[in-house]
Amino acid sequence: MKYTALTAICLLIGTGFLWAQDPDLPAEEVEIVKSFDARLGDAERFKVAPELPPLDTSTRNLQYEVFSRSLNVEYLPPKIRPLAIRRKKLQEGYDGYFRFGGGFPAALYGKGLYNINNDDNLSINLFANHHSANNSQQLENQRFSYTDGGVDGTYHFDQGFAVNAKLKYTSDVVHYYGYNAVAEDTDETISFDKENVRQRFSIFDAEAKIFNSVRTVADFNYYAGFKAYFMNDSRTASRENGFDLYLGGTKWFNDKHPLSVELQTDFTDYQDLDGDTNLNNFFLRPNFTYHADRFRAKLGVNLASNDDNFTFFPDVEVTAVLIESLLNAYVGASGTLQKNNYRNMTDYNPFLTSPVRIANSLYYNFFGGVRGNVQGVDYDLSAEYKNIEDLVTYRLLEPFDTLPMFTPVYDNGTITTIKGSFDAPVFDNFEVVGAFSQSFFNLDNQEKAWHLPALSVNLGGRYTTMEDKLTLKADFFLENGVPYVNTEGEADNLNALFDISVGADFYFSENIGGFLQINNLANNKRERWFRYPIFGINAMAGVTARF
Repeated sequence: MKYTALTAICLLIGTGFLWAQDPDLPAEEVEIVKSFDARLGDAERFKVAPELPPLDTSTRNLQYEVFSRSLNVEYLPPKIRPLAIRRKKLQEGYDGYFRFGGGFPAALYGKGLYNINNDDNLSINLFANHHSANNSQQLENQRFSYTDGGVDGTYHFDQGFAVNAKLKYTSDVVHYYGYNAVAEDTDETISFDKENVRQRFSIFDAEAKIFNSVRTVADFNYYAGFKAYFMNDSRTASRENGFDLYLGGTKWFNDKHPLSVELQTDFTDYQDLDGDTNLNNFFLRPNFTYHADRFRAKLGVNLASNDDNFTFFPDVEVTAVLIESLLNAYVGASGTLQKNNYRNMTDYNPFLTSPVRIANSLYYNFFGGVRGNVQGVDYDLSAEYKNIEDLVTYRLLEPFDTLPMFTPVYDNGTITTIKGSFDAPVFDNFEVVGAFSQSFFNLDNQEKAWHLPALSVNLGGRYTTMEDKLTLKADFFLENGVPYVNTEGEADNLNALFDISVGADFYFSENIGGFLQINNLANNKRERWFRYPIFGINAMAGVTARF
């Protein structure tokens, strides 16, 4: 019923709409009688001039409440480690340095260095040194002369690696003036022309190396190179050639844990009247170092080979922080084969006879100590115990020979050493440094460690003032009298060394200065080598130039 009524209402409404339409209009045509033209009438324009609102000159006090708050910022601590980095262009400075002077007794000194740096990639250093003195007026033929010079250059490639090469020539001239002491002991008159007692060691060095000059993508540092030398003396048929080839690399983990491996082959060929002697060593040195917040541990091995004999040496060290910045403790062990070839031995004792026996010293070293910084003073105290085979000592077998010369004497034994060093900035521009070492030798066969010092003390001070124009220096050296075999064939000790030296450097202008050095103020003439007293008081002065 409800739905029927709704339907009827809708039908009535629809019929009404149909009745409202004009039945006379066409169904699909519309005629426009007139176009509509809409126009605006004339209007009067009103001009309005804009004006700024009046200024508010009233003063208002505003109060802000700011609440302090501590912000906790989390960040990773910086990781600092040595890296191979690309050499940056040097700041504007001096390309050359020259030092020339003279003194007594009849001394001549010269030192020069010049750097050629045309661009960011190439750097070449030219260097030369000379030092000579002649005390023949006091002691016949007590004289020496040392000269060296060469070139050292490095080229950095854009690909991230660099090549270094070096050439050097050395002339070391000594004289066997020990006959003066022999003449004094025997009450004889012995005299020689300088040519008859002169010994000249001539050495030519050549070396080259390639290495990465920037940090690599794999965080791997590498290097490879060689060193070679050719040596002869002017008195005998002794000749020696050496060739050292090495390569190695270091891989860093997490920017602080390095794993390193080094391979080295060291060849020596020594020739004398008795024939040729070869001393060839091979080394393989892998090691890994772990860095933690308060300790560092290095674990490695040094595998050495000589004449098909292999020896394993430890290469371990552990360092721990006991008191931050004040006290660090360390302990470790190491060892290697150390060459006693003709070059090394004559460099230590130039009054050596020839021919000689060259050999390796094999040693194991166990050490421990503490280091740190106390109120700006850096210090290092340590003790070590060394077990050594074929330790080389030096003995004058015939003390009454006209030209006294030493012979190397080998022995096995142990060496216990206590040593320390410090660096103390006392106040601005004044620094004091020092070092001491005390060794105790215990040899299997020899009564003493002939001509090897047991006690050594060095102390030096530097003070710079007048805007770095003036530098004052003072040094103190103390060394015990070394043991030797006297003319009666008994063990004895020579006099000790007590040496005080002072010096000064002063620049008169930006480029020109002068220097003064006085050595051995106590006029100590101890014999470092039996029959060969050292120079007494000596001095030197000269000029310095930088450009």
